Amino acid sequence: MLDKLKGIEDRYDEINQLLMEVGNDYQRATELSIERAELEPLVTKTQKYRQALTRLEEASNLQNSEDEELSMLAEAEIIDLEPQIERLENELKSMLLPSDKRDKRNVITEIRAGTGGDEAALFAADLFRMYSRYAEKRNWSIEVLSVNEIGIGGYKEIIFLVKGKGAYSRLKYESGVHRVQRIPVTESQGRIHTSTATVAVLAEVDDVEVDIPDSDIRMDVYKSAGAGGQNVQKNATAIRITHLPTGIVVQCQDERSQLQNRLRAMSILRARLYELEEEKRRQAVEEDRRSQVGTGERSEKIRTYNYPQSRVTDHRINLSNFNLPVVMEGAIDEFIDELATRDEAERLAAAGLEN
Repeated sequence: MLDKLKGIEDRYDEINQLLMEVGNDYQRATELSIERAELEPLVTKTQKYRQALTRLEEASNLQNSEDEELSMLAEAEIIDLEPQIERLENELKSMLLPSDKRDKRNVITEIRAGTGGDEAALFAADLFRMYSRYAEKRNWSIEVLSVNEIGIGGYKEIIFLVKGKGAYSRLKYESGVHRVQRIPVTESQGRIHTSTATVAVLAEVDDVEVDIPDSDIRMDVYKSAGAGGQNVQKNATAIRITHLPTGIVVQCQDERSQLQNRLRAMSILRARLYELEEEKRRQAVEEDRRSQVGTGERSEKIRTYNYPQSRVTDHRINLSNFNLPVVMEGAIDEFIDELATRDEAERLAAAGLEN
């Protein structure tokens, strides 16, 4: 780690020297200034770390001094410095990890009912409520992009945009199959049923990041499915976009204009294609990396919501919470924090920076 830090310090000094020599090349000066600003927090922390190591070495040399008072002072200094050095070292390791450029982005989240019929659709609605409450707690906003409802308040599918600082960095751990165990309201015998819903978390991407040639898509226009009566759309405003190379299909019908539905559908398609490429890249680096969403079968799961036991268990980290009603009101930070910690530990190990 010290070798990596030394290389960064050398680059920081080099940038400072280049800025003095850049002259009137403002574009180059801007590029160098941006790079320096990115390195500065790490260099500042490194300097504190090196100073603490120097003080520890000096105190260790004095610990066995014949002067008893000086020896006691040195021992007290060591006791004070050791946890500081450990904390600084852990912070530096985290800072040395390459950041995920998607972490600061807004999120397109897709929830789909899996195994379980109407009960799965009702569970999908419960998950949407859970994420809505979580977003409220973090002062994020939610905008529904597309929804396919069933008559009893559930969702076969709901796609929504979460806007807020660090939305992807937190919600990315929610991707996968969620399983619910409970007695459905339609169950007359009181039997517990198991149902699933899949969650996909996609980083919102800009037009320039994912170029989609017109020749790669087929666009179908149709009338939106309304509630009947006066609410039935008279015009064809709903959009179905098929990405021919991958077969990905996106539909949007909730906006009143064809243009708005097209823009939303293209936004969702770009996010899916971007995630597809990111997944290919991750699998090339780490072959055993789990794919984002399973098939929705009961056997596949990342988290189980057991209503009779009021228990929520995340199977990836073997962590359970026994206050299910609170979790369903958006209290999921306990799981996300632990998942983020594990993810960082794995990345540290991959980078050769683990303890």
